[in-house]
Amino acid sequence: MLYGASKLVTEYLGKGQEYGEIKKVYSINIVYFNLGMGDDYIYSYRGEFVGANLGDILQPTKTQEFKFNINKVADIFPEYYLLKVNNFKELAKTSLDEWIYFLKNSDIKTEFSAKGIEEAKEALRVTNLSEQERAAYERYLKNKRDEASILSTQEFETRWQVEQAEIRGMEKGIKQEKIAIARSCREQGLDVETIMKITQLSREEIESLYKL
Repeated sequence: MLYGASKLVTEYLGKGQEYGEIKKVYSINIVYFNLGMGDDYIYSYRGEFVGANLGDILQPTKTQEFKFNINKVADIFPEYYLLKVNNFKELAKTSLDEWIYFLKNSDIKTEFSAKGIEEAKEALRVTNLSEQERAAYERYLKNKRDEASILSTQEFETRWQVEQAEIRGMEKGIKQEKIAIARSCREQGLDVETIMKITQLSREEIESLYKL
């Protein structure tokens, strides 16, 4: 537990980052054996720095509270949670209890409503399928993925075609506007070079207007 949490602390800190960028780590450990002695099914640990002589708790300065977004020094350090599944007495009173019930019994009651429990129920249902049923289920999922991919591609192509049509329409409108300006300039007697500079049309495009 200690090694795993410590490893995460170093992995979360990128090269060149200051130590203040270290991420908070929560170490949640699900155990099905007697890790230590105790009758509860949830144990938590949050270390504190306690004065050896005065017994006071080390507190952050106001600046540190603001910089690290903490209320006490212990908030920076990893928190450890032990879920001793075998000690659970089957009565689920909280959302966490519902998950522990699931972990202990591989079962989810219909009245459970913890976040994510529906996804776990579906995963459990698939796990309990026979090999033939699971193969059929995988084929069903593949077909759904294929359908979604085809639909997504069609939607993208349609959207792209519409966008291209809009772009062509805009370009045509701009071109027509330039031609109208070129005609007006020609009627005012401006020379071809000047009209080219004003409209950004080519010499051939402008000279063709003289032939109309």
